[in-house]
Amino acid sequence: MPCCSPARASTPEGSAALASAKRILASLGRSDAAAITLADATDTAKLFASTKLNGDGLVTPASTDDPALAALITDIIATTGGAPDRSGQPGINVAHLDSFLGDAAAYLAWSEKASSPATLTLGTATAAAAAAVAAVRAKVDDYFARARLAAFDTRALGAVNRAESEYLAIAAKDFTISSAEVADFPLARVAAAAPLPLLEGTNPAWAARLIALHRDAVTPAFGAATTELTEAQWTELTAKTDAYAAHAAAKVGGSVAGLGEEKLRAHLAAADKLRPALVALCAADAALAPEFDSIANVERLLRYTRDFRALLHNYVNFLDFYSPDHLAVFQAGTLYLDTRATELCIEVAGPTPLAAMSKMFIAYCDLKRPGMPPRKIAACFTNGDSDFLFVGRNGLFYDRQGRDWDATITAIADNPISVRQAFLAPYKKFLRMIEEQIAKRAAAAEAESNAKLAAAADKTANADKLAANKPAEPKKVDVGAVAAIGVAVSGAVSVVTLMLGYIFGLSWWQYPLVLVGLTLVISGPSMLIAWLKLRQRTMGPILESNGWAINGRVKINIPFGTKLTERAQLPKGSKLDLNDPYVDREAAQRRRNAFYGTLLALLVVTAAAAWYLKVWPFAPQSAAAPAAIPAAEAQP
Repeated sequence: MPCCSPARASTPEGSAALASAKRILASLGRSDAAAITLADATDTAKLFASTKLNGDGLVTPASTDDPALAALITDIIATTGGAPDRSGQPGINVAHLDSFLGDAAAYLAWSEKASSPATLTLGTATAAAAAAVAAVRAKVDDYFARARLAAFDTRALGAVNRAESEYLAIAAKDFTISSAEVADFPLARVAAAAPLPLLEGTNPAWAARLIALHRDAVTPAFGAATTELTEAQWTELTAKTDAYAAHAAAKVGGSVAGLGEEKLRAHLAAADKLRPALVALCAADAALAPEFDSIANVERLLRYTRDFRALLHNYVNFLDFYSPDHLAVFQAGTLYLDTRATELCIEVAGPTPLAAMSKMFIAYCDLKRPGMPPRKIAACFTNGDSDFLFVGRNGLFYDRQGRDWDATITAIADNPISVRQAFLAPYKKFLRMIEEQIAKRAAAAEAESNAKLAAAADKTANADKLAANKPAEPKKVDVGAVAAIGVAVSGAVSVVTLMLGYIFGLSWWQYPLVLVGLTLVISGPSMLIAWLKLRQRTMGPILESNGWAINGRVKINIPFGTKLTERAQLPKGSKLDLNDPYVDREAAQRRRNAFYGTLLALLVVTAAAAWYLKVWPFAPQSAAAPAAIPAAEAQP
């Protein structure tokens, strides 16, 4: 995009954007360039790396030439982490500085108190002693509580030492010294007012911690010869370590402790001088915010220049979608399936009820390609019919990059595809019903035949037994049933005769009208419903079900639908050879003879019925009307 045109600096926004564009080019070492690209404006890390101040209110060690201030900034970043600067490096602001100085002062005050005799009751061994006591405190308190209970009543000894059955249950297992079952037992065998042994006769799960207690706490307090601990000694030991433990729990400024007390004191001593300098540096950086913030406007302007047309043509007026030479951004590719190619394929997460409101036939397909993650698409078929579109059918999908994917239909949202399909639907449904009835009758006949064969086989196998029995008398003919059959046959003949009489009683020009009327009665309703749904086809629900926010309907009429889904056609100059080299010619001849014979029989029956009913062309001629008698001539 050109960046140095005077016309673009006529407004405050344009002037700021122009200044920012020039700054970007200068930062990249291209001050003489007359145009700027999107890549120049998006590489912000490279853009701000060469600038000391970049308008974000954060400063880095490279933002100052003062070594002491740079060292302070470095230490603050090391302890607080800082915040990301526009240059991509960590930086700090005044809040980070104040937090660092506050933590440093608090830590030094805490450290000075930690070295007082009231806290270090055991000298340098106090910290280790407090840790050793804390590790076993709960269990030691538990041991002496059990000992007091045993001293109160000796009958409690068995209960406080745990039952023998519990030891037997543990002994039956493979267990380690740190087993949880053993760790729950007392530290040592409990006796009335007995001291706690520290080195021998202790719970194996706690032995190591009791040895550490003797080494780090008991030895500094009472001497190494003390191998047993009374309850009074335990109370005295905990009192000596509680002050240090409470002080350690109240530790503050731990984040800056790693710098050491000497460096922290140096930073606090120089704070009166360095803090104003850092505040001024951050203020100078923040003052450049408007100029550097306009860099984002430059990037936005460049993106508008590149993408605004595509945005309008794909999200507002859908020109790319309705154009025969372009694919919209939501069209994922082309699916080839069932001798058709549909371009209206949208990548989706899965079937949704909202998509069915589009009134389109949607086939949801799983896509697979070696070395790539699977995908899902919604393929909309807008031409042809749906007779052979069902779950499990396989196809081939080509994405926008020309890569081929294996496609398999996993779900279907059924809607009419064309009026032609709706016209033929009743007849196809009727034929399917006939096929189903024939199949049912054939299955029933086969079952009946099998039953008869089984009965005959049973009769043959038991012929000797049946011979001894008296044969049953033959069944008499039911006269009433025969009469009923005769009545039914005569009624059917009367109905057929009446229908034939009505049909042959029509004039020749009425037959086409009757045929058209029957066709409209059969196919009219389904065609009307399909026509109404085809007029309502829209892309909006499909896009909205995939996360888009579409306010328009994005309608798809019938002519446009035939362009989105193309049917297979023979190449120019090719011919279709319908001669089957493997056809059974004798069977084909028999079928032709049967067809012509049936047609001839129908003609003969029709002619006989017309002659019998005296209808056209055998209708009797009406007698000619007598000639009018001339009136007598008037007498003069």
